[in-house]
Amino acid sequence: MSRKRTAIVLGGSGSVGAALLRELFHDDGFDAVITLSRRSLPEVVAMARTAGRSLEEKLVPEMNPAALAAATIDAARDLDGDVEGFSVLGVGAGTAKLTLEEHRAVDVALNEAFARGLRDSGKVRHLAFMSAAGADPTAKPSGSGAAGMSRYNRVKGESEEAVRASGPAIVSVFRPAMIIGSQHTPWLLEKTLPLFSFLTPAKYKSIRVEQIARAMIAAAKHHPATSATYHYPEMMALIASGQP
Repeated sequence: MSRKRTAIVLGGSGSVGAALLRELFHDDGFDAVITLSRRSLPEVVAMARTAGRSLEEKLVPEMNPAALAAATIDAARDLDGDVEGFSVLGVGAGTAKLTLEEHRAVDVALNEAFARGLRDSGKVRHLAFMSAAGADPTAKPSGSGAAGMSRYNRVKGESEEAVRASGPAIVSVFRPAMIIGSQHTPWLLEKTLPLFSFLTPAKYKSIRVEQIARAMIAAAKHHPATSATYHYPEMMALIASGQP
Protein backbone atom coordinates (compact mmCIF):
# COMPACT_ATOMS: atom_id res chain seq x y z
CA MET A 1 0.00 0.00 0.00
CA SER A 2 1.36 3.44 -0.95
CA ARG A 3 1.93 6.03 1.74
CA LYS A 4 -0.51 8.87 2.17
CA ARG A 5 0.74 12.13 0.62
CA THR A 6 -0.55 15.68 1.19
CA ALA A 7 0.39 18.86 -0.68
CA ILE A 8 0.50 22.26 1.04
CA VAL A 9 0.33 25.02 -1.58
CA LEU A 10 1.09 28.75 -1.37
CA GLY A 11 0.20 30.96 -4.34
CA GLY A 12 -2.76 29.02 -5.68
CA SER A 13 -4.60 32.07 -7.02
CA GLY A 14 -2.16 32.76 -9.88
CA SER A 15 -1.90 31.17 -13.31
CA VAL A 16 0.83 28.71 -12.37
CA GLY A 17 -0.92 28.09 -9.05
CA ALA A 18 -4.16 27.15 -10.80
CA ALA A 19 -2.27 24.77 -13.09
CA LEU A 20 -0.45 23.25 -10.11
CA LEU A 21 -3.69 22.63 -8.21
CA ARG A 22 -5.35 21.16 -11.28
CA GLU A 23 -2.47 18.72 -11.73
CA LEU A 24 -2.45 17.81 -8.03
CA PHE A 25 -6.19 17.10 -8.05
CA HIS A 26 -5.71 14.70 -10.95
CA ASP A 27 -2.57 13.01 -9.62
CA ASP A 28 -3.21 9.73 -7.81
CA GLY A 29 -0.01 10.26 -5.85
CA PHE A 30 -1.70 12.89 -3.67
CA ASP A 31 -4.58 12.17 -1.32
CA ALA A 32 -5.26 15.73 -0.18
CA VAL A 33 -4.37 19.36 -0.86
CA ILE A 34 -4.18 22.26 1.59
CA THR A 35 -4.06 25.81 0.24
CA LEU A 36 -2.91 28.91 2.11
CA SER A 37 -4.48 32.14 0.85
CA ARG A 38 -6.03 35.42 1.97
CA ARG A 39 -9.50 34.45 0.81
CA SER A 40 -11.46 31.43 -0.33
CA LEU A 41 -10.97 30.53 -4.01
CA PRO A 42 -14.33 29.27 -5.36
CA GLU A 43 -12.78 28.14 -8.63
CA VAL A 44 -10.34 25.93 -6.73
CA VAL A 45 -13.12 24.50 -4.56
CA ALA A 46 -15.08 23.66 -7.72
CA MET A 47 -11.99 22.11 -9.30
CA ALA A 48 -11.45 19.84 -6.28
CA ARG A 49 -15.11 18.85 -6.16
CA THR A 50 -15.13 17.95 -9.85
CA ALA A 51 -12.01 15.82 -9.42
CA GLY A 52 -13.41 14.20 -6.27
CA ARG A 53 -10.37 15.20 -4.23
CA SER A 54 -9.93 16.44 -0.67
CA LEU A 55 -9.23 20.16 -0.32
CA GLU A 56 -8.74 22.25 2.81
CA GLU A 57 -8.56 26.02 2.43
CA LYS A 58 -6.46 27.56 5.20
CA LEU A 59 -7.30 31.26 5.19
CA VAL A 60 -4.75 33.87 6.27
CA PRO A 61 -6.64 37.21 5.98
CA GLU A 62 -3.72 39.19 7.37
CA MET A 63 -1.05 37.84 5.05
CA ASN A 64 2.10 38.85 6.90
CA PRO A 65 5.15 36.69 7.69
CA ALA A 66 4.21 35.88 11.29
CA ALA A 67 0.62 34.94 10.44
CA LEU A 68 1.66 32.89 7.43
CA ALA A 69 4.33 30.96 9.32
CA ALA A 70 1.86 30.18 12.12
CA ALA A 71 -0.85 29.08 9.66
CA THR A 72 1.64 26.84 7.84
CA ILE A 73 2.69 25.11 11.05
CA ASP A 74 -0.96 24.66 12.03
CA ALA A 75 -1.85 23.24 8.60
CA ALA A 76 0.85 20.57 8.81
CA ARG A 77 0.65 19.76 12.52
CA ASP A 78 -1.79 16.84 12.46
CA LEU A 79 -1.01 15.41 9.03
CA ASP A 80 0.04 11.79 8.58
CA GLY A 81 2.22 10.37 5.85
CA ASP A 82 4.35 12.43 3.46
CA VAL A 83 3.77 16.18 3.34
CA GLU A 84 5.10 18.14 0.36
CA GLY A 85 5.39 21.91 0.22
CA PHE A 86 4.81 23.92 -2.96
CA SER A 87 5.20 27.67 -3.43
CA VAL A 88 4.41 29.52 -6.63
CA LEU A 89 3.83 32.83 -4.86
CA GLY A 90 5.09 35.96 -6.58
CA VAL A 91 3.94 39.47 -7.41
CA GLY A 92 3.60 38.79 -11.16
CA ALA A 93 3.41 41.60 -13.70
CA GLY A 94 3.07 44.39 -11.12
CA THR A 95 6.71 44.41 -10.05
CA ALA A 96 7.59 47.45 -12.19
CA LYS A 97 5.18 49.57 -10.10
CA LEU A 98 6.59 48.47 -6.74
CA THR A 99 9.48 49.75 -4.72
CA LEU A 100 12.28 47.32 -3.97
CA GLU A 101 11.02 46.84 -0.40
CA GLU A 102 7.41 46.32 -1.52
CA HIS A 103 8.56 43.60 -3.90
CA ARG A 104 10.71 41.99 -1.20
CA ALA A 105 7.77 42.02 1.23
CA VAL A 106 5.98 39.46 -0.94
CA ASP A 107 8.55 37.48 -2.87
CA VAL A 108 11.16 37.28 -0.11
CA ALA A 109 9.42 37.75 3.25
CA LEU A 110 6.29 35.69 2.62
CA ASN A 111 8.10 32.84 0.89
CA GLU A 112 10.66 32.77 3.68
CA ALA A 113 7.87 32.61 6.29
CA PHE A 114 6.15 29.75 4.44
CA ALA A 115 9.42 27.83 4.14
CA ARG A 116 10.17 28.40 7.83
CA GLY A 117 6.70 27.21 8.83
CA LEU A 118 7.13 24.02 6.80
CA ARG A 119 10.47 23.36 8.49
CA ASP A 120 9.24 24.17 12.00
CA SER A 121 6.23 21.89 11.60
CA GLY A 122 8.63 18.95 11.65
CA LYS A 123 6.47 17.27 9.00
CA VAL A 124 7.96 18.55 5.75
CA ARG A 125 11.30 17.51 4.29
CA HIS A 126 10.95 18.94 0.77
CA LEU A 127 9.74 22.21 -0.77
CA ALA A 128 9.23 22.81 -4.49
CA PHE A 129 9.72 26.55 -4.99
CA MET A 130 9.16 28.59 -8.16
CA SER A 131 11.61 31.40 -8.81
CA ALA A 132 12.62 32.77 -12.24
CA ALA A 133 15.34 32.33 -14.84
CA GLY A 134 18.06 34.91 -14.20
CA ALA A 135 17.58 34.99 -10.42
CA ASP A 136 20.73 36.46 -8.88
CA PRO A 137 21.07 37.82 -5.31
CA THR A 138 24.11 39.86 -6.39
CA ALA A 139 22.32 41.70 -9.23
CA LYS A 140 22.05 45.48 -8.95
CA PRO A 141 19.05 46.57 -6.83
CA SER A 142 18.55 49.79 -8.79
CA GLY A 143 16.53 50.56 -11.89
CA SER A 144 13.23 49.06 -13.04
CA GLY A 145 11.70 46.18 -11.14
CA ALA A 146 10.09 44.73 -14.27
CA ALA A 147 10.48 41.03 -14.95
CA GLY A 148 13.89 40.15 -16.35
CA MET A 149 15.52 43.38 -15.22
CA SER A 150 18.38 43.53 -12.74
CA ARG A 151 16.29 44.54 -9.71
CA TYR A 152 13.73 41.81 -10.41
CA ASN A 153 16.51 39.22 -10.68
CA ARG A 154 17.95 40.49 -7.41
CA VAL A 155 14.67 39.95 -5.52
CA LYS A 156 14.20 36.50 -7.02
CA GLY A 157 17.74 35.58 -6.02
CA GLU A 158 17.17 36.87 -2.50
CA SER A 159 13.97 34.84 -2.24
CA GLU A 160 15.86 31.68 -3.21
CA GLU A 161 18.51 32.35 -0.57
CA ALA A 162 15.89 33.03 2.12
CA VAL A 163 13.90 29.88 1.31
CA ARG A 164 17.00 27.69 1.29
CA ALA A 165 18.25 29.15 4.58
CA SER A 166 14.94 28.91 6.45
CA GLY A 167 13.11 26.04 4.78
CA PRO A 168 13.03 22.26 4.90
CA ALA A 169 16.14 20.15 4.45
CA ILE A 170 15.65 19.93 0.68
CA VAL A 171 14.51 22.77 -1.58
CA SER A 172 13.94 22.25 -5.30
CA VAL A 173 14.11 25.64 -7.06
CA PHE A 174 12.34 25.99 -10.41
CA ARG A 175 13.46 28.80 -12.70
CA PRO A 176 11.09 29.22 -15.67
CA ALA A 177 11.75 31.90 -18.26
CA MET A 178 8.80 33.23 -20.27
CA ILE A 179 5.66 31.46 -19.04
CA ILE A 180 3.09 30.49 -21.65
CA GLY A 181 -0.44 30.45 -20.28
CA SER A 182 0.20 33.06 -17.62
CA GLN A 183 -2.23 35.95 -17.38
CA HIS A 184 0.83 38.21 -17.18
CA THR A 185 2.43 37.10 -20.45
CA PRO A 186 1.48 39.32 -23.42
CA TRP A 187 -0.49 37.46 -26.10
CA LEU A 188 1.90 38.49 -28.87
CA LEU A 189 4.90 37.07 -27.02
CA GLU A 190 3.06 33.79 -26.43
CA LYS A 191 2.52 33.43 -30.17
CA THR A 192 5.93 34.57 -31.43
CA LEU A 193 8.42 33.16 -28.91
CA PRO A 194 7.96 29.50 -29.89
CA LEU A 195 8.84 30.45 -33.48
CA PHE A 196 12.33 31.46 -32.35
CA SER A 197 12.92 28.65 -29.87
CA PHE A 198 15.77 27.27 -31.99
CA LEU A 199 17.71 30.48 -31.27
CA THR A 200 16.98 30.55 -27.54
CA PRO A 201 19.50 29.12 -25.04
CA ALA A 202 17.99 25.99 -23.47
CA LYS A 203 17.53 27.42 -19.98
CA TYR A 204 15.62 30.43 -21.36
CA LYS A 205 13.12 28.58 -23.53
CA SER A 206 9.47 29.45 -22.90
CA ILE A 207 7.48 26.95 -20.85
CA ARG A 208 3.80 26.33 -20.26
CA VAL A 209 2.14 26.67 -16.86
CA GLU A 210 1.16 22.99 -16.97
CA GLN A 211 4.76 21.96 -17.60
CA ILE A 212 6.02 23.90 -14.59
CA ALA A 213 3.35 22.26 -12.45
CA ARG A 214 4.15 18.76 -13.68
CA ALA A 215 7.87 19.24 -13.12
CA MET A 216 7.32 20.45 -9.55
CA ILE A 217 5.04 17.50 -8.78
CA ALA A 218 7.47 15.03 -10.33
CA ALA A 219 10.28 16.35 -8.13
CA ALA A 220 8.12 16.06 -5.02
CA LYS A 221 7.10 12.48 -5.80
CA HIS A 222 10.69 11.40 -6.49
CA HIS A 223 11.90 12.47 -3.04
CA PRO A 224 15.13 14.20 -4.18
CA ALA A 225 18.12 13.51 -1.95
CA THR A 226 19.60 17.00 -2.29
CA SER A 227 18.53 20.53 -3.11
CA ALA A 228 18.83 21.49 -6.77
CA THR A 229 17.93 24.19 -9.30
CA TYR A 230 15.86 23.35 -12.39
CA HIS A 231 15.76 25.32 -15.63
CA TYR A 232 13.85 24.33 -18.77
CA PRO A 233 15.97 21.27 -19.71
CA GLU A 234 15.87 19.84 -16.18
CA MET A 235 12.14 20.49 -15.90
CA MET A 236 11.51 18.63 -19.15
CA ALA A 237 13.60 15.72 -17.84
CA LEU A 238 11.55 15.63 -14.63
CA ILE A 239 8.32 15.52 -16.62
CA ALA A 240 9.66 12.69 -18.78
CA SER A 241 10.70 10.75 -15.69
CA GLY A 242 7.18 10.97 -14.33
CA GLN A 243 5.51 9.57 -17.46
CA PRO A 244 4.03 6.06 -17.23
